[in-house]
Amino acid sequence: MVEEMGKGGGFMAKNLFEVAETLTSMCDREECTKFLSFPAAIMATGTRGVIIDMVRAGMVDVIVTTCGTLDHDISRTLGDYYEGSFEMDDAKLRRAGYHRLGNVLVPLDNYGPLIEKRIQALLTRVYDKGIRSMTTEELSTEIAKDLGSHKSLLYWAQMKRVPVFVPGITDGAVGSQIWLFAESHRDFRIDLIGDERRLSDITSEAKETGALVLGGGISKHHTIWWNLFRGGLDWACYITTASEFDGSLSGAQVREAVSWGKVKEKAKQASLYAEVTAVLPFIVSYVITKRNRRLD
Repeated sequence: MVEEMGKGGGFMAKNLFEVAETLTSMCDREECTKFLSFPAAIMATGTRGVIIDMVRAGMVDVIVTTCGTLDHDISRTLGDYYEGSFEMDDAKLRRAGYHRLGNVLVPLDNYGPLIEKRIQALLTRVYDKGIRSMTTEELSTEIAKDLGSHKSLLYWAQMKRVPVFVPGITDGAVGSQIWLFAESHRDFRIDLIGDERRLSDITSEAKETGALVLGGGISKHHTIWWNLFRGGLDWACYITTASEFDGSLSGAQVREAVSWGKVKEKAKQASLYAEVTAVLPFIVSYVITKRNRRLD
């Protein structure tokens, strides 16, 4: 179906095919270090399972994301979210004990209190072992071990040795718990510079790099920024709903990144204006199916 969309043309249908094809060719390159960047919101949806499938299928070598990804991975692994709608009465939801994320309902007890209990216990165990500093990569690994569940993205990232970096670690529930823990353990630190050293090593040692960038924000910029120092990405796929007229990074197209040296002039690239949860399942299914047929 994706190939037919490409042949038939039509506004974003052709772009969807181009992203799928570009991602396929990127994944076919064993020497290409493949980055996946995304904001946390999609982790509250069923698309979380698609991202897990990507990791399991070897389509990802490095993840750069936001703190909410850790939040939702914990909450959805250990609890349930529910279907709602964009039009629900938020005051009533608040009184009933629900947060609303778009049309997803997050039970309060499955979020803040649950995350507090797990993270405080985890940090206490780590601290009691004599550890006083952790990178977000190391923190993500510890959370994966703590969850120990096939339902968890962090679990599969650990199993497949895919490092997870969270440059904005304090902007979320897990980050708040780190702050709270550090208030009573003043010698405890999150080592963001350690994360940067790892990203520097990864990009500088890579023969080629490619990125699937979902949405925008800090995860997008951190991915393309670190690739600047190696001369730019060799492959770049963007999926976004943001427009570029306001100068935002989230809406900036691949061609703008070329001007900064974050993407190479001759990089294979594709952009798609679409909402990720509606299109990523088609794209990933296309890539995995096409690659499996070649192996057969």
